Amino acid sequence: MTDIVIDLNADLGESFGRWILTDDEAMLSVVTSANIACGFHAGDPSIMHRVCDLAAKHGVKIGAHVSYQDLAGFGRRSMDVPPNELADKVSYQIGALQVFARAAGAPVAYVKPHGALYNRVVSDHEQASAVAAGTRLADSTLPVLCLPDSAMHVQAQRAGLPVINEAFVDRAYTATGTLVPRSIPGAVISDPRQVARRAVAFARERCVTTLDGESVSIRARSLCVHGDTPGAVELAKQVRTALEGAGVRVEAFA
Repeated sequence: MTDIVIDLNADLGESFGRWILTDDEAMLSVVTSANIACGFHAGDPSIMHRVCDLAAKHGVKIGAHVSYQDLAGFGRRSMDVPPNELADKVSYQIGALQVFARAAGAPVAYVKPHGALYNRVVSDHEQASAVAAGTRLADSTLPVLCLPDSAMHVQAQRAGLPVINEAFVDRAYTATGTLVPRSIPGAVISDPRQVARRAVAFARERCVTTLDGESVSIRARSLCVHGDTPGAVELAKQVRTALEGAGVRVEAFA
């Protein structure tokens, strides 16, 4: 049996009302962890309820995908939120998801910032500390899913929270190991074969080729496929098939 174990996570529950973004049930048949939107960047109570039920049905771990309060901008606009307020908003989102996860018979197993908040806490220690404080208020045992060696990683550890490092199979990287901004051409990768190759490289070689063609070391326990990436379900299927074909065990971290 292989000694390499990788979690496969996806951003789900990002529809809103009658607007459908992702085939959540199809994705839940492939991934092992689901980052479920908590209503601040996407999702609504009924969608949160439904996706928690589906995740529990498929045996997929439930994570709170917390965000800046930016429904119109899909949480991809950076906001200057006072730390105490941000901490409360993070706790609020986790608590809301906990209600529906509990009803589905499964716990909220981890927390992952979304979009602009995720990118902000890569380097902003004050905002990262607020996310950690909000997570602790909701549940001091919850792991935080984040980039390796980021401000979020540091602040979560300082708050006594477990940290799970992740990498993105469908996003381009810079030479410093951070994500290329979506505004730059090539930032989002949608070719299934390329995404699958990157997944295997992350798992087996602990590295990725950057947008500029360099190789950078990335150590990750979890790999993410964005639910809103074109062809996300097919991408996720090819990633899982490639990982298992390379002798990698695909299994949730929580």
